[in-house]
Amino acid sequence: MSRKALLPDSFGEVLIPTQRHRPKALPSILALCLISFVCTSYWIGFSNNLWKSSRRTPLDAQQILMRCPPSNFLERTVSDRFEEDTPATLIRDATIWTGEKNGTEIIYGDLLLDKGIVVAIGQVPRAPIRNVRTIDARGAWVTPGLIDFHSHVGIYSLPTLRATFNLNSNKGPILPWLRTIDAFDTHDDSLQLTMAGGITSMQVLPGSANAIAGQAFMMKLRKTAERSPTSMVIEPPQELNGSHLYSSDPPRWRYLKQAMGENVDRYGNRMDTMWSYRQAYQKASQIKAAQDAYCAKVEAGRWDFIDDKFPEGFQYEALVDVLRGRVKVSQHVQEAVDIDSIVRLSNEFKFHVDSIHHAAEAWLRESYRGNVHAPRVLADHNFTVILKTDHPVINGRYLLYEAQEAYHYGLPLELALASVTTAPAAVAGLSHRLGSLRPGMDADVVLWDSHPLRLGATPVAVWIDGIPQPLGREIDVLVGQGKEEPEWREPPKVPDWKREREEALKWDGLPPLEVERVLETVVFTNVSAVLVRGMEGIENMFHASAVDPAKGVVIVQGGKIICAGADSACNSFVPIAARLVDLEGGVLAPAFISFGSNLGLQEIASEPSTGDGLPFDAFADDVPEILRDPGGIVQAADALEFQTRNALIAYRAGVTVATSPPRAFFTEPTFIGLSTTFRTGAPHRLARGAVIQRVSALHCSMRRADVLMTQSGHSRIPSISTRISVLRRLLLAEGDGGAGETAQWFAKAANGVLPLVIDVGSADVMAALLELKEEVEQKRGTRMRLVFSGAAEAHLLAREIGRARVGVILTPSRPIPETWDDRRVYVGIQGGLILELNVDYQTAGSTDFE
Repeated sequence: MSRKALLPDSFGEVLIPTQRHRPKALPSILALCLISFVCTSYWIGFSNNLWKSSRRTPLDAQQILMRCPPSNFLERTVSDRFEEDTPATLIRDATIWTGEKNGTEIIYGDLLLDKGIVVAIGQVPRAPIRNVRTIDARGAWVTPGLIDFHSHVGIYSLPTLRATFNLNSNKGPILPWLRTIDAFDTHDDSLQLTMAGGITSMQVLPGSANAIAGQAFMMKLRKTAERSPTSMVIEPPQELNGSHLYSSDPPRWRYLKQAMGENVDRYGNRMDTMWSYRQAYQKASQIKAAQDAYCAKVEAGRWDFIDDKFPEGFQYEALVDVLRGRVKVSQHVQEAVDIDSIVRLSNEFKFHVDSIHHAAEAWLRESYRGNVHAPRVLADHNFTVILKTDHPVINGRYLLYEAQEAYHYGLPLELALASVTTAPAAVAGLSHRLGSLRPGMDADVVLWDSHPLRLGATPVAVWIDGIPQPLGREIDVLVGQGKEEPEWREPPKVPDWKREREEALKWDGLPPLEVERVLETVVFTNVSAVLVRGMEGIENMFHASAVDPAKGVVIVQGGKIICAGADSACNSFVPIAARLVDLEGGVLAPAFISFGSNLGLQEIASEPSTGDGLPFDAFADDVPEILRDPGGIVQAADALEFQTRNALIAYRAGVTVATSPPRAFFTEPTFIGLSTTFRTGAPHRLARGAVIQRVSALHCSMRRADVLMTQSGHSRIPSISTRISVLRRLLLAEGDGGAGETAQWFAKAANGVLPLVIDVGSADVMAALLELKEEVEQKRGTRMRLVFSGAAEAHLLAREIGRARVGVILTPSRPIPETWDDRRVYVGIQGGLILELNVDYQTAGSTDFE
């Protein structure tokens, strides 16, 4: 295609449904995923009408052409990111998802990488290159490197420290002059962690606490030989280093982050936010108009009418570029009111919003209507769906899991893979080099141990710019072990969710979740296996290998299994009025138990009115005298709420029982309180069996204050030595020792009557607690029931923990070295290490959506 053909209309990412002529408010149900979306109907109509009314070359034709990739870009023989002395790589016998032909092209063959680009794909003859490393893929899947279009890697550096935490600025709502590159930490542990999930590129955005938060950058995760943040930027804009743009250069897009909704409420409400936007863009419009008038005089040769210098506004130059169409705008919005507002703003000032982000943050009221069916619904309405992590909100390593989940809930296979490859590359304006595999593209490649959309798919190898990357396997981990069966190479089968999608749309994202009480006998057919709780843990009641899989039958009556096995053995137990359920080869297993989340205690984390409220912290507050308890110990059971949406969604997902401590959002009191265990599907607390155990355990925290707690005003957390000293006194005290009810509960913990659960990450703190446990048991002659939760570094003390008979609950289930206490975590594998050393351990989600 010639460059001239690229001139009409506007840029090519107009993703509004074609049947619409006016932007409509996106229903709140469509929150949850990142979408690519241009919300400027006025500008589209304006440009279309202008094009129809006049075929004259526009004044900015040259500037438009400069934004278009050169037609011969893929003819390059070397990448601008190539590192000298990098050997070529030939991947033989691979199943290659190229991303081409709308994501439907799969090539069975070879892939040759050299000089930072893809050289050949398909049947590659013997490579005419001397220094070649050959890898036999043995039919394994290969994809383009994944792209995380919304990440805070480098500015939310892990482990979080005050000196490297640069997520948000507190200098006001409008800050277009800030740049994430100026704060990017190349020592962030997240870089290698994220790369291990197959992510090769990312958009590093500032946070969402400002209306215009600043400039973002598309970056590779590979540290270059230069070791600088600037060298990691993909096609750095000329404004970054003052270089000149030549007509043969590829496009150099700039990127900007904007936010609306509750994240910006520190500077006022939604009306304040919109006014701040309009003021900023009005100022930028005035500068742009002055520049255009100046340039018109210059082009007309009217130098005698020019008295001043070229009009500029250094603080607003990025917004002027937005108005000139040179900036890709990422807009954080959640609710329909915010989407409608940004549409009006972009129409008023005639600029494009290239992508609308979000709705995955469960702590925001505004994502209350988020729904797992959103990606499919959006795709059905001709929106381009992009999935992201917002790392570290979601562990950046598991970007692909977001695509797997979307695929499970109905997003077509090619769109699910595109959502983390070709789609973000296109919206970023980088599809000429990223997101797909064809000759001339960047050599960003991932070799997988199974089909990418199968749960547990893990990168075997990752190349960025043709350079193999270390994946952090310092210990012997066999990737792909247990995945030898052919089914692992095939995409997983998924249910038909049509009815559920229709219900979600019908109810505006909040479909009824009432628990159905089944009274009749239920017959499950086509059951491949039945797992039950036994004396040694989970056991097989029967497995399909012993019977014909199509004839596996389980009969449940009165809540109990009365027969499981071949249909011939169970036929006599089937009543006439039984309900039949075809599992299509599925498995029946015991329900899950949640631990540590706010289920039943807080419906929307950032809305105090939807939960128990903030507890008193005896180390930071004066506990009211009326409590007559200096420790201020509270019972979660007193604040239980039933039939909350979070609890009912958990119930539908198989979590029928929850143990919840009385913990509030962004707080970490030393004495957390007494947890309770209840049934998530119970109608109310007085229902039979609703509360299984009113007091389940006594909970304490031995974590240091991190950056987020400090910024949230919860910085008065005492030292570790102070808290252990108080814990020792309470566990060894005779009587109440003046500590009231708090002392009574700690006495029960010391005597082994009540489990003591301590939230702790550091191995050093755990070691001190093991010594304290031994001291208490020797002096009191008891056996404490101590449990470590969190326990990121428990693998370092696994033998000692096992000998002390201390339980471990690993949470979150996908840990990252988020704080200093967690810095030595073994990501994704510590559970196996601990289990090998005979430690009684479990995993748990620390938040409701986990």
